[in-house]
Amino acid sequence: MMFDDELATFASETVRQFADAKFRIASAESCTGGLIGACITSVSGSSAVFDYGFITYSNEAKTSMLGVPADLIEQHGAVSPQVASEMAIGAIRNSNADAAVAVTGIAGPGGATESKPVGLVYIAVATRADDGAFVEDFNFGEIGRDEVRRETVKEALEMLLAYGLDDEPDVTTA
Repeated sequence: MMFDDELATFASETVRQFADAKFRIASAESCTGGLIGACITSVSGSSAVFDYGFITYSNEAKTSMLGVPADLIEQHGAVSPQVASEMAIGAIRNSNADAAVAVTGIAGPGGATESKPVGLVYIAVATRADDGAFVEDFNFGEIGRDEVRRETVKEALEMLLAYGLDDEPDVTTA
């Protein structure tokens, strides 16, 4: 397995709980570049729960694939709670998932500003049953690019487990 034991445990638990609930997951990833989807799909049986993975590293990708308004990115920056929220909501809108997790941040070593340091990451979870998204900010510090990305995957899986499972998915029939 390409992920350490801790991440493998979180991924296995995520797949198990979402499979038990018959819920599907989507990810919208910027700073992790697909690692959340890769971690989930490293688990046998993940095809029952993983619906879609959006790797939206550029601002243009966030706008074209997820519908994040360009003016929102311009106003708040790509690394912001507003953009993380819109990414998660866009992943729900553009997939069949019941829950979506989105991440945007500064893994480093460059790209930081005074107000947005290396290690700052916003993680959002949206569900089909809700209108908005739950967003948390993390400041992992300058622990190295790989460690920022690893910690982001861990926290994203934890947030999916904490906020992504509703009692009933919103099922629409045609």
